[in-house]
Amino acid sequence: MRDREAAASGHEDRRLSTKETAELLGVKPETVYAYVSRGQLSSRREPAGRGSTFDAKEVEALARRNRRDSGASSSTGDELSVRTRITLIDKDRYYFRGVDATELAAAYSYEEITEWLWTGQLRPGVTFTAPETSVAVARRAVDALPEHSGPTDRLRVAAIAAAAADPLRFDLTENAVLGTGRTLIPTLVAALPPLRHDHRDEGPLAHRLWGRLTGRAPDDASLRVLDTALGLLVDHDLAASTLAVRVAASARAHAYAAVSAGLGALEGPLHGAASRLAHRMLLDVLDRGTAAPVVADELRAGRRVPGLGHRLYPGEDPRARALFALLEDVPAAGPALAAARDVVTTTARHAPLHANVDLALAVLTVSSGMSASAGETVFAVARTAGWIAHTLEEYAERPLRMRPSGRYVGERPPQPLPR
Repeated sequence: MRDREAAASGHEDRRLSTKETAELLGVKPETVYAYVSRGQLSSRREPAGRGSTFDAKEVEALARRNRRDSGASSSTGDELSVRTRITLIDKDRYYFRGVDATELAAAYSYEEITEWLWTGQLRPGVTFTAPETSVAVARRAVDALPEHSGPTDRLRVAAIAAAAADPLRFDLTENAVLGTGRTLIPTLVAALPPLRHDHRDEGPLAHRLWGRLTGRAPDDASLRVLDTALGLLVDHDLAASTLAVRVAASARAHAYAAVSAGLGALEGPLHGAASRLAHRMLLDVLDRGTAAPVVADELRAGRRVPGLGHRLYPGEDPRARALFALLEDVPAAGPALAAARDVVTTTARHAPLHANVDLALAVLTVSSGMSASAGETVFAVARTAGWIAHTLEEYAERPLRMRPSGRYVGERPPQPLPR
């Protein structure tokens, strides 16, 4: 590597071929053209069929920048910092590609927001369609699971089955990965068992997902809440599951495998499953008629009150604020909304905690007759879009850069051979 860098830096006017540029940057040739499309590199088409060439000085500058950015850490030196153009969280607001995410979710559907996140372009009216072959394979795999399997189990198995059915899954070019995202997300939804006998797999994704979350007939206001929830949850910077996705993508795992890594991290109770706890708490409040004894029981058991507080938002979670406003228009949500407010008010006597998106999801799931795990399903389906975006972004970076060094704290060698 150093020899190549010296050769490049020693000939500032030298033009590098695509192959030489890829080797210097430590990426695949297709990633070089991704840099060009993003304006990070300029290319020149050479005559006599030599293909595109690149300025050696510009390539070396990009290589230095990539090394600096991939090795950057936070000011504390304890956390990994990853360069991203997808989501910014700042002052109780968050943005997708610089646009307020709550405004996007209020104006556009989940699929439209997903396309914006992936490409930076809006495609009004876009819907995602799952190939029949992928759906058939995924459904057979999901149907073979034990009845007690959770939603993340089903989604992870569906993703693996869809991958096995796709012979082109190892194509990591941008268009191929986008194609995977557009078919994988509806496949995940279609693989879930329907709860309504008259359910039809057509229309916006939120409509298709509804019949797999509850047996109740949907109304327009409830469908709007579900679609908005999906849009709001598309991405949220480098949450644990998203970091797992980027680690897999850094090793050049295909997009299905990267999504599967995210679903694995989501299985933990401290991440995507948090709405399940909030759901059960709201049912308890509704059953007992007041939040006071329920909150007391949570604190007495040494647990945090579910659905309150977020480490990235000192004030109210903007996702919760947006969903609560929409839930006001859902007649059946009245009791669950009141229970949620009672929890917030009761807890505020001792701790200035605000509602987070898990509590808002719990209001939706409780008031719609959904199971306690429904919020986890909504979260996982929605976040798959963000995982695809981060997978694409990571493919454009140096491979295997997500490799922190371990700090050994065990016995110092040499130690005697154990007997």
